[in-house]
Amino acid sequence: MADLERTKIKVGFIPIIDCAAIVLAEELGAYERQGLEVEIRREVSWANVRDKLALGVLDASHILAPLPLALTLGIDSVSVPVINAMTLQVNGNGLTLSAKLWHEMEEVAPDLVGKGTPLDARAVADVVARRKAAGAPPIVLASVSPFSVQNYMLRLWLWSGGVDPDRDVCLTVVPPPHTVAYMSGGVIDGYCVGEPWNQQAQALGIGRIALTGPDIWRGMPEKVLGTTEAWANRHPNTLLALVKALIEACLWLDEPSNRAEAARILSSPRYLNTPAEVMSRTLELPGFHVFQRDAANFPWRSHADWFLAQMVRWKQASPDIDIKGTADRVYRTDIYRAAAREMGVACPDVDRLPPGGHGEPVVPHPSQQPLTKAGVACGSN
Repeated sequence: MADLERTKIKVGFIPIIDCAAIVLAEELGAYERQGLEVEIRREVSWANVRDKLALGVLDASHILAPLPLALTLGIDSVSVPVINAMTLQVNGNGLTLSAKLWHEMEEVAPDLVGKGTPLDARAVADVVARRKAAGAPPIVLASVSPFSVQNYMLRLWLWSGGVDPDRDVCLTVVPPPHTVAYMSGGVIDGYCVGEPWNQQAQALGIGRIALTGPDIWRGMPEKVLGTTEAWANRHPNTLLALVKALIEACLWLDEPSNRAEAARILSSPRYLNTPAEVMSRTLELPGFHVFQRDAANFPWRSHADWFLAQMVRWKQASPDIDIKGTADRVYRTDIYRAAAREMGVACPDVDRLPPGGHGEPVVPHPSQQPLTKAGVACGSN
């Protein structure tokens, strides 16, 4: 083992199931086996994670897969080069709509509702049209960050039903642990978030799951291990040790026989503070939470290419950005390969798959007319 530049580090996480590798690496002793003393810190929002990484309060963190790209480009409120050293999970999120909105859809689009998941987004389009005609408030839907898989998943789904996400509905941001409370209080009509917060709303009877991430893209990268480029350059051996510890945890998590124990550990007030049975319900769904198998941990640069194309499509980034150059800088396949090889874990030899190689959805073109020509008036949620 190479000498570590630092042995004591601080790693952040948000309380959702895809933080599991961060938590289990501690519970299983994986950090210690790599010579690390890791303080894991529960954070309340992705904005907190972003700011604390930028300020050096956190050395690394569980972070949204597109966010390091946005931070490196300087198109978020913070501008700092951040890298992705590995993916922590693929799949695992969903879209939940409130019981009230579901009832409205049943009234105006009974033929489109009640057929299981995924829900046809045209049912939402019919509610949009009825609310507009009645002068009623627009539908308010939340994701966890403008630069998140959840935001892009929500936009693609709405677009599939003829709903322009920037004109026909109000999109807002709510931290994952607060989504259930916001919907229960009537502040939002639905949200796209990682588990267990979709299962929790359904268990409480305040919402219904309309679709899951795999309904849009099976194999969608969810969260990654992020750290600033400067920190990674100053601490290459420490970062390598951290990645190896997390690979060990991901291997353990992908064993079906370990899922019940993972749910028990994650349910602790220190971590997700959610009933273990709620987490078991989602963790035990076949193929819904993938932590390591099928190259799940590999930071595919073709994933980064897709996220950057989404940023351009939804006018978050300039069409002139260097997609390939940014993806190559941020998604550090070299770091992951080095760690995987030391662990004896199989790893892809290429950095990219061709377009469509991941089964990713096509980025839509703005060729259709929005339902509401002037757009809706959104409040400050």
